[in-house]
Amino acid sequence: MSGLRFPVGRLPDEALLSGLATGDQELAVVFVRRFQHRVFGVAMAVTGDRQLAEDVAQQTFERAWRHAQIYDSRRGSVTTWLTTIAHNLAIDAVRARRTEPMAPEDLDALLGTVTETPERWALADEASARLRAAVSRLPREQARALMMAGIYGMTAQQVADTEQIPLGTAKTRIRAAMGKLRTTLSAPERGGHVQ
Repeated sequence: MSGLRFPVGRLPDEALLSGLATGDQELAVVFVRRFQHRVFGVAMAVTGDRQLAEDVAQQTFERAWRHAQIYDSRRGSVTTWLTTIAHNLAIDAVRARRTEPMAPEDLDALLGTVTETPERWALADEASARLRAAVSRLPREQARALMMAGIYGMTAQQVADTEQIPLGTAKTRIRAAMGKLRTTLSAPERGGHVQ
């Protein structure tokens, strides 16, 4: 693609991703530069650790390079695809590092990260915006239980112990939060509210 007559920086995201898949070094560099701040922002928002976020960002671009040929534009934009990869890798990295349950007082800060962060623009695709909005409308105790179980991989028993509630209550909170999210996210977008 070196015979192009216009700056590669103006190419659409899909063209840069295709160049990444074919091994074009010039397009690969432009691709990384275009998305590096968003990817790092997502990783930093989830991990809260600069070094870990840098590692996640590198893994994100490696995974994008390996799987560029299976990208499907019908399922979302390149930005959405790439930030989803970064988000999933960051969650995996946090789970792998976590040797003990998170302190309950730290969950409120994490819930704030999920709903309102400077990195929010990095996750500006429709699906993640709807998910963040749905989580932010959950009752606080359900949102906390969902975050403990869903992001930190805690069992219902660990949630119960951490929140100092009966096991049945922990299970109910997790199940209710999941049900409300499922209902909200499967409904046509109209600004529906989670009860």
